[in-house]
Amino acid sequence: MDEQSGSEVEFKPNVLLVDDEELILSSLRRLLRSHGYNLFLADSGAKALEIMAQQHIDLVMSDARMPNMDGATLLAEINKRYPSTMRILLTGFADVDMIAKAINEGRIHSYISKPWNDEEMLLTLRQLFAHQHSERERVRLEKLTKVQNEALQSMNITLENRVAARTSELQQTADMLDLAYDELKRSYATSTEVFSVLLNQRLPHDKQTNRQIIDLVRTYAQVHPMDEASQRDLSMAAALHNIGKLSWTDSMMSAPADLLNHTERDRYRSYPKKSESVLMTLEPMQDAARLILHHQERWDGTGFPDHLKGEAIPFGSRLLKLAVDFIELQHGLILERQMNSDEALTFIRKYSGRLYDPGLLEAFVKVCAIYQSDVTLGDPLVKGFTTRELEAGMALARNLSADNGMLLLNAGKVLSEQLIQKLIAFEAMEASKYTIFVRLEAPVLAD
Repeated sequence: MDEQSGSEVEFKPNVLLVDDEELILSSLRRLLRSHGYNLFLADSGAKALEIMAQQHIDLVMSDARMPNMDGATLLAEINKRYPSTMRILLTGFADVDMIAKAINEGRIHSYISKPWNDEEMLLTLRQLFAHQHSERERVRLEKLTKVQNEALQSMNITLENRVAARTSELQQTADMLDLAYDELKRSYATSTEVFSVLLNQRLPHDKQTNRQIIDLVRTYAQVHPMDEASQRDLSMAAALHNIGKLSWTDSMMSAPADLLNHTERDRYRSYPKKSESVLMTLEPMQDAARLILHHQERWDGTGFPDHLKGEAIPFGSRLLKLAVDFIELQHGLILERQMNSDEALTFIRKYSGRLYDPGLLEAFVKVCAIYQSDVTLGDPLVKGFTTRELEAGMALARNLSADNGMLLLNAGKVLSEQLIQKLIAFEAMEASKYTIFVRLEAPVLAD
């Protein structure tokens, strides 16, 4: 085995036994051949060196007293030529000078006295080979580490050059980006709207609301001018307010909020926080993300996620809640029944001061009338009535449709007592409650 294969499990060491006495060699061979060694025999120092010139040897065990070349001289020569080969001196004499020469010149790893103890000799060999294996592994790892360090240094030099070149490129790019940054901020809202369109694809066509919500808050910003940054943040918040719903199932995405079960309701209440978390890493989106986080807060403090109350809720969040609820009420995403625009505004007015900012409500109603042509509630002469509040002679301000979408009465229809009773009966049969929008007569001005 060479020094590079020290970790191989099936390693069989090559052992060279050197002695001028045939009986000694035979005894050693009988002892060692059953212990997993490849044995080579030499009866002289010259023969031993000849074998080593042709064959890699891991360990040499040489007799001390041999003619022509004694064991100490042989091991000294092996130390010069093959320093990694382990060397053992086998001596039958208490020859201090011979042992000293073997130690000093041959750098022997051990010496064993004749007659030897078989178990002690086998133990010595096992210990020496374990040491040799560890040393060769250390050398191998040092070489590997050196090669890796050299490769790493080379990579570092190359990387430094690349970093320097890249830094120069990035500086030029940064300069260009600084010039384009203002334009980027102005166009960021457009990018969010594109993503909003993709988000809406998760919903059936009749449940897609983002485009309407964006247009509604923009209409408000046109009627009630606000600075460019606030308008941009509000538009982006409207576009991505429901991005936190992407992990919902399709059925939950299109279900009315009031029909969600307990587990689904917990997920529903967490979506503003999830939406904000997704967007907070984008610097231009951070202010919009804050509006999204609080757009389900309620004026009376019962909203989520932070139970903010009154004017502690950001203005943009209060406005966004009005826009979201106005549109979602018409698409059946809050209550099971889809409302028309006037019914949605009637619902919102009902909960003014509880869910919605009462100081913002009437301005919002007027904007809805500008944005959505079928809104009549912004007209001071239009009022919503229950069926039992109706009176003969009243004229409908807008079409009346059943919950299933079937047209019941056209706008302009004048109600009779008989027709009112039919509406009451139909309402009871359908187990529903209708709001009928009536145009009142203008007051007569005194002369």
